[in-house]
Amino acid sequence: MRGIFYLILLILMVTLFPVTTYAIGDGNIDNGGGSMGQGTSQNSWTPGMEGVRVTVVEAESRKPVTIPIDLTNKRLSNISCSFEKVCKISYSEGAILALDKGAYQFVNPSQSLPRIISSKSLGVASIEAIKSYFTDEQVIRSIANQTGMDFDVLIGERYKLLLEPIIYVKFQGLYMAMTATEAAMYDELTSGAVRAVLPTSAFQNLPLSMFLEAEDLGYPAWSGPKTGIRSNQEIKTGLGLGIVRFKETDLPPEAADYDYKYRINTEVITSVTVSGGQADPDNPVKVKFTIGSQTYTVSGVYYPEGDSQLVWVRWTTPSTPQTMIIRVSATGGGVVNKGTINAKIVDLLGNDPPNPLADDRNDSYTASSIPNNVQKTSASWGIWHPWWQENWVWHDGDDDDDDGYWEDEGWWEFDWNAYSASLSASMSITPDEKDPTASDKDLKSGYGINQVTTAHVSTNQSSAVTNAQTALTYFPEFQYQTYWRKLDQTQSGYNAKFEFPINKFSTYKRRTHFTPIWMPNGSYTPYTWLFDCWTPDGMLSMNLTDSVYIQGSLWDDWHIAPVIP
Repeated sequence: MRGIFYLILLILMVTLFPVTTYAIGDGNIDNGGGSMGQGTSQNSWTPGMEGVRVTVVEAESRKPVTIPIDLTNKRLSNISCSFEKVCKISYSEGAILALDKGAYQFVNPSQSLPRIISSKSLGVASIEAIKSYFTDEQVIRSIANQTGMDFDVLIGERYKLLLEPIIYVKFQGLYMAMTATEAAMYDELTSGAVRAVLPTSAFQNLPLSMFLEAEDLGYPAWSGPKTGIRSNQEIKTGLGLGIVRFKETDLPPEAADYDYKYRINTEVITSVTVSGGQADPDNPVKVKFTIGSQTYTVSGVYYPEGDSQLVWVRWTTPSTPQTMIIRVSATGGGVVNKGTINAKIVDLLGNDPPNPLADDRNDSYTASSIPNNVQKTSASWGIWHPWWQENWVWHDGDDDDDDGYWEDEGWWEFDWNAYSASLSASMSITPDEKDPTASDKDLKSGYGINQVTTAHVSTNQSSAVTNAQTALTYFPEFQYQTYWRKLDQTQSGYNAKFEFPINKFSTYKRRTHFTPIWMPNGSYTPYTWLFDCWTPDGMLSMNLTDSVYIQGSLWDDWHIAPVIP
């Protein structure tokens, strides 16, 4: 399901006649929960005491553009403690938990909310009912009315609705209102006092009542358990939220539109260019990258007037294939060349060649051209380093009693510190040592080959360059298509080594690839693409080949004859 699950203010319009409504939003949400323990007279939650906080957010900047609104079916007059209306994004950006000393503000929608938080007594909340409600046209119109936004503007591609479930609980004898994020933050402020007395309601049922099916607004899709008490960190970074979006253009981009294509579990460098005005120690620029649930901040970005600076972050991709939207922003006067980066994370495993058989035939085989993927073996970049050029100027005094003074009226100058990286590599194919009749580079078809690929990375800024991490080998019998072997990295670092993975069809569990029995005599040339060596200036990669020479087949080594007595 592609979308988002979302909450919206109910219409406050009073009508005497039923109205036909339509779903206009796309809900990105799922839910979970579990049974609760028993409460006490001072600390408890009554199932059904719940609501939803709704905030209109600008999709590109992730900035809230309206004051959050709390929707609930309950008429609450006993809430004695709540926090200032702040949404999850603002808390993620550093907003503090602040007590609201006024009366708790809420809206009773004319179209009642469905059950939001699951419980043992009332049962499991219906995620389909929640999605249907929060994508209803009349509900969306009510939210637009409550926030003062034009309905057509709200449902344009620029904005999204951020939803957060709210729970109304008794804590230490006081009735409180809190979102899942606020519960986690308040628990941290009270050194675990909230979790100690409200573990399941506030730290299981509440946060698991809403989470994302797909990454959005810098928050990840929740792939963890759907039951069980969750940690404060899990709640703050990925639970207790849903999102509603309205335009197809906000869906994940097609493959051709991705800015980066990364592999799972890979260390990468993502970079942008910052420009605008002059950035110096008196006017520094700070760049922030929001990747999944993590925020990376690069401070002290400097460059002279009319120039720019490359800014990057080094991070490791997730362990599962997915699409990601990386948000980038600058403060301090700088402007980034790309505020949204679309990345596709893929898994290269699962395309190993099939088991070759002794009676395989391919009478129509013809040799194919060796591939030539993108190759980049060197990269260069630099960092502007500001320094102060003193210029002392004498200023005369205003009268006879003032002798005057010296003042440094200097300015910032900039030096350019250049950095670079280069990639070199080699590939060696040899007959497997279990081949009884091989000699040097010669072997008969049907026997196995081994491969060793070495990669050397040289750089004068190691913090900004990864080692080469991925090598794929393709084979001539498959026209260098369809199947490949992802090589194991048997030696890491800037002097890395790659070899075939252990072949599950090998009797001796060898790191081998079996040449087909039908392979014609002549050169046999596997091709390897070595890549995932990342720098601020992009990815370094190389095309590699090596050959062995086939003469005859393994059947030539078999001899059948009667036993002579």
